[in-house]
Amino acid sequence: MPSSYQAPSRKDKASAETFSQSAQTNTSKETATVQKILDNKGKGVFSIGPQSTLHEAVELLRDKHIGALPVLDSQGSLLGILSERDIVRRLADTPGQTLGQKVEEIMTRKVEVCEPSEALISVLRRMTEGRFRHMPAVFGDKVVGMVTIGDVVNYRLNELEYEALQLKQLIVG
Repeated sequence: MPSSYQAPSRKDKASAETFSQSAQTNTSKETATVQKILDNKGKGVFSIGPQSTLHEAVELLRDKHIGALPVLDSQGSLLGILSERDIVRRLADTPGQTLGQKVEEIMTRKVEVCEPSEALISVLRRMTEGRFRHMPAVFGDKVVGMVTIGDVVNYRLNELEYEALQLKQLIVG
């Protein structure tokens, strides 16, 4: 060992310590909101009226490849939501007599809604706790979109993929 070598001491470590993360860098990222999902989905919301039949609703769900419809009055105000689950339950209760029934007879009237400015993590938590997969986004008293649990999960997966890529680039250089 050369005579000039001196083993590191506690004082050396304390002054050389660096931090790649701080509270500010970890919390400065903007919060993912419902609006981010709505921007990617495009304009327009498929909906149905309360006097429409379940047959009309089933066709709309099938043709648009969606799982739920907000039920709106003639002024566009939200009255309820009709999901595939609502229809299946009614099919089991009234076999052979279901498709002629009115949407308002089976729609869910107590609807959980979100606003475009709401954080996605909050929406995901409410959907998970309430065990539902569709949530109308409302601005004022108008439905401006529909958020699905699939939308939220997909958005988060894309975020994680991007974060992993950033970390890989940081490590590799």
